[in-house]
Amino acid sequence: MGFFTRETEKAPCTVEISHKFESLHAHVRLNNGAVIEPGDTVQVQGPEIMAPFGEIVQEDREAIIIRASGFERLWTRLTGNFEVMELCEFSFSEEVKL
Repeated sequence: MGFFTRETEKAPCTVEISHKFESLHAHVRLNNGAVIEPGDTVQVQGPEIMAPFGEIVQEDREAIIIRASGFERLWTRLTGNFEVMELCEFSFSEEVKL
C-alpha cells in the first residue's frame, strides 16, 4: 500500500438491525475476518434495511472496504483524540419541538 494511494476490497458481511425497546442498534460483522483500521471506510451494498418495532433483522450482504492511504491513517491517529472529544459534547433538553 502506498503512502498516498487507497485500496479497495470486497467482503461478505452480516448486518443486524435491532428495533427493540431494550436495544436500538445496527451492527455489521465482516464474515471473512477483515480488520478495519483507523481511517478505513466500510460501505454495505444493497437497499435500506428496516426492522419493525420489537424485532431484530439479520441479512447477509456484501461490504466494500476502502482502505485509508498511509497518510490518511497517520492523520487519523494523530487527530482521532480530538474528534472523540467532540462526541462528548452533547446535551439533553426537556423542550419538545413541533
